[in-house]
Amino acid sequence: MREVKLSISSNPLTVLSMGVAAILWTQAASAAADDTPSTTLQTITVTANTSVRDKVQEDSVYIEDYTPAKQASHLSDFLNVVPGVTVGGTSTVNQRIRVRGLDDTNLKVSIDGARQEGPLFYHMGDVTIDPDLLKQAEVSVGNNSVTLGNDALGGAVAFETVDAADLLRPGQKIGAKLKAGYASNNDELLTSATVYGAPTDNVDLLAYYGKRDTDSGEDGSGRELFEDSESENILLKAGAYLTDDHRVGASFSRTDKEGVFPFRPDFPSLGDDPIPQQVKRDTYTLDYNFNPLNKLVDVDTTVYQTETEISRNNNAEVSSDYDWNAKVKTTGAKIENTSVIDTNAGRHKLIAGAEHYKKESEMAREGAQTGDDSANNTSVYLEDQWQMGKLTLTPGVRYDRYKSPEFVAGGSTYDNVVGALAASYEIAPRTQVFASYTQLFNGPDLAQAVFNKNGEGLYVNNDLKPEEGYNSEVGVATTLRDLTVADDALQLSAKYFRTNIENYQLYMRTGDRPGRFGLDCDTGAIGGECQGMYNSDEDYKIDGVELAANYAVQDFGMGLSYSRARSEGDKTGNSIPSVSGGSSDSGDRYMVNLNYAPNDMVGLGWRSTYVASITDNQGETKPSYDVHDIYMDYAPRQLDNVTTTLGVYNLFEETYASHASRFNAIEDESTDFEPGRNIKASLTYQF
Repeated sequence: MREVKLSISSNPLTVLSMGVAAILWTQAASAAADDTPSTTLQTITVTANTSVRDKVQEDSVYIEDYTPAKQASHLSDFLNVVPGVTVGGTSTVNQRIRVRGLDDTNLKVSIDGARQEGPLFYHMGDVTIDPDLLKQAEVSVGNNSVTLGNDALGGAVAFETVDAADLLRPGQKIGAKLKAGYASNNDELLTSATVYGAPTDNVDLLAYYGKRDTDSGEDGSGRELFEDSESENILLKAGAYLTDDHRVGASFSRTDKEGVFPFRPDFPSLGDDPIPQQVKRDTYTLDYNFNPLNKLVDVDTTVYQTETEISRNNNAEVSSDYDWNAKVKTTGAKIENTSVIDTNAGRHKLIAGAEHYKKESEMAREGAQTGDDSANNTSVYLEDQWQMGKLTLTPGVRYDRYKSPEFVAGGSTYDNVVGALAASYEIAPRTQVFASYTQLFNGPDLAQAVFNKNGEGLYVNNDLKPEEGYNSEVGVATTLRDLTVADDALQLSAKYFRTNIENYQLYMRTGDRPGRFGLDCDTGAIGGECQGMYNSDEDYKIDGVELAANYAVQDFGMGLSYSRARSEGDKTGNSIPSVSGGSSDSGDRYMVNLNYAPNDMVGLGWRSTYVASITDNQGETKPSYDVHDIYMDYAPRQLDNVTTTLGVYNLFEETYASHASRFNAIEDESTDFEPGRNIKASLTYQF
């Protein structure tokens, strides 16, 4: 096993970060006595069906408003703050999002409106994006609206990249933002530059380039995590108002990561397993908005293409079986119109839309094509948000026509209609109770691209049923003001949900390990010697609660949250199986966020996360863990437009694996452990 030793004293960037830390803490102490008016810097916007607009429960994390997000290299650095959401996979090449226990294969994940569909290899490459590109991450926790569309059993995650309008200051025509960051655990160095402008009143442009170099880090016990990589990130955006009513825009984003990773990144410490690999995602979007400033027409149209690819390079020390290329491409278009109609019976907000997308996978080994497949879906939907004083009713209906992959379900076509109904009622000022019920539908997904075959050893299940079911939830949300002092606010929300899934789809494949079987190629019975998709004979239900409290007063803020999700089959009682090992349940999670901004120069924060132990389907107990992070921003008045950020993550060097990651045993090196203590420092100059 390769040994990596980190020496703080020998690394000039680490010495610099420690020097910055000393200066920042000194300045923070002196600034605490400053009487300058201030605002709280560490804010997380969380909404929970509190208005007509919030037709689905949308939790948003704004990158510039939450310090850990500004220093993020992994989605877990900020998405975990949303109750009900966990992110597993230590490496950025196998990071996976789970919402209420369902992973990204059961979520609608998009980047600037472009769907990211189809699995490549286990969870490798499923969600390929560098957080430094992002402006906002919006999570629909659970599927509570027909507008989410197909392939969203557990909800949706919508990533938005930064725009020129987000960076331009009033009256500014052109600007630039330079950023450098360093992380001690894996000697990660980030450098990026953004140039943006509005050469005329109706045109805006943005160009971003970032580079991130990463060495192998260590977990809390000093074990190597195996990821030596270099990544390049590009974002190009342009927008123009053709007239006051018409706006067009175009964007291109790329994340290209090349390095040495484990053959299966879920197993980060398997000795000589790491091999040269490349993961790349390209996303193209075209969007058009027509808004003639009347209440009946507000049309948004998006056309997109996303292509994600894994390339593995053979060498003399690695079997040629590891030399292959896998690719998934998604092409689609969506159009949606919003109309507002006032009547004597209340206000109607009608959302009508249509979407079509096609996802294709390819697999080539040793330069020869060995398998490809495709699936496509067409949806039309209508939703009416009907507000009648304190009561809001939101009925919706959606029609899907889904053509399945040829080598999964024989190209079968499924026609399906689902409905939804939500209601909210203001029982007191700023206090609402709400409830929703949404039917679910999900056609058979592409098989993992690396397992694509169109020859022997493949079971095509012509009788495969689509996943169906429902998501329901009830809750209450309130905002209390002026509790202790003037202008303070306490936001409280509580939800109980149940998701029921019928015909849950599982992929089973033959392996070379004793006792491992797939499906019988002739009958589809379990215990054969080929691979394929089948429906579980269990109906699964996921029950859980999500509680949140956020308090803000002057320059201090505090957030508390608790979430849990438990799945159970109707026959055996076992939870939903997970391809990452064990069950999909991720344990009871408690989180505390504290922030303090004594003036407009300094912002301080503390985040504590405790996750209770849980026992999986195999009887293996995933132990509890307790992780603490501290961080701060400093924007000196003497250096206009300069912001420095410092954070210490996993402050007490906890050795743990996220319950959303693969886990075998705490002493097992094939467990996907999280990094140990990690000191991050960054410097941003915007002008």
